[in-house]
Parts: sequence; C-alpha cells; structure tokens
Amino acid sequence: MLSYLATLYVAIYDNSALQNFLKSLRDFPMTDSTDSLIVKPKKSGLAPLILTLVELLRQLMEAQIIRRMDAEKLTESEIERAADSLQALEQQIFNLCEVLDIDPEDLNLDLGEFGKLLPKRGAYYPDKSSSESSILELLDRLISTGIVLEGDVQIGLADINLIDLKLKLLLTSGDKSASQ
Repeated sequence: MLSYLATLYVAIYDNSALQNFLKSLRDFPMTDSTDSLIVKPKKSGLAPLILTLVELLRQLMEAQIIRRMDAEKLTESEIERAADSLQALEQQIFNLCEVLDIDPEDLNLDLGEFGKLLPKRGAYYPDKSSSESSILELLDRLISTGIVLEGDVQIGLADINLIDLKLKLLLTSGDKSASQ
C-alpha cells in the first residue's frame, strides 16, 4: 500500500503517471470488516473512489468560487483563471473515467440514509435551497461558515491498531482563514 501512496504523490504532477497509477488501482481489493462502514462504488477498486474524491473537491472549489463571485471578491482575471482551471479538471476527470471504463455517474455515491454524495448536475447553487440535499452541500455550507473538528483516528491493519491520531481541524474557506 505504501508504494501506491508514493506513486500517487508522483502521479499528481504527471498526467501519464496518474493514468497508470489509477489503472493499477482499478482492481485493488477493498476489504470489508464487521465494524467498519465501507461505501462501495458500483465498480470495485480504489480508482473510482479516488476519482470520486477528486470530483467532490472539484465541486467544492467550484461552489467556493461562486460564493466569492457573488460577493464580488474576485477580479475578472481571477474568475477567468478559476473557470479555465475547473473546466480543465472536469475534462481530466472525464478522460480518466473513459480510460478506466468508469461511468462518470458512478462517481456519485449513494450513502443510504445520508443521501447522495454529489448533487445532480446543475441542481446546486450556493446559498440556494435544493429539492434533494447532498453531502457536497453540507460540506460547502460548513466551509462557508467555518467549523472546528476535533477527534481521534485509529489506523490499523489486520485488526491491529498501529497509529493513533489526535486531530483538531479548522475547516473554512480560504478568504476567512487568511483573516484569522
């Protein structure tokens, strides 16, 4: 698994390395234990899960850009650069889905009683109510208002606790964290 993480670090900076890395993860097993909640995408392996997380982050960034545009906190050139970057990232996600034979709709995980991870395309606009809520909307609102998370994380392997993390995390938009 460590080799996968090292490869991921390199792959972020090189598109061909990223494609090769995601291909190698396509069939990486995701095992289930009795006391863990594992959300399984329709296609197994880590590649769809990684693409799902990238798409979630892309949509969160898009919502933050919209919020700043509406508040007139971005210049025309910043808006143009952000739009170009978001379009390029979205196109890259579609390209990787095609290479890995993943339907982009499968990136929207159904989290049961918590709802869908992502809103339907075009159904969410920051600070506007929507008919079906999603985890993305919740995260966007939390980032917009700011929240402090505190907790413990235990990381283990084969039911052996190996690493204990004690975390305190401030989650807020970039323009708010710069002023604090």
